Amino acid sequence: MTEQQKQATALTYSGKGAPFVSAKGKGVIAADIIALAEQAGVHIHQDKHLSDFLQTLDLGEEIPEALFRLIAEILSFVYMLEGKDPRDM
Repeated sequence: MTEQQKQATALTYSGKGAPFVSAKGKGVIAADIIALAEQAGVHIHQDKHLSDFLQTLDLGEEIPEALFRLIAEILSFVYMLEGKDPRDM
């Protein structure tokens, strides 16, 4: 995948409501988002189909209800990788 084909979408979850799009971009901007996430120790999940869909959302927009279960499963998996119990979040 070339730099121009890369895309990244960052989701933020405050514990209330649904996760929302906090950053998104393609090409160099995507590379910057990924680099910042790596530096911060943020888990990066790669799924082209999910990424393609998330790119259609606006900044600040909550993920649609149809994605709640998928995103919850990803977040639960990340919490377990970090040794946290998702029920305590």
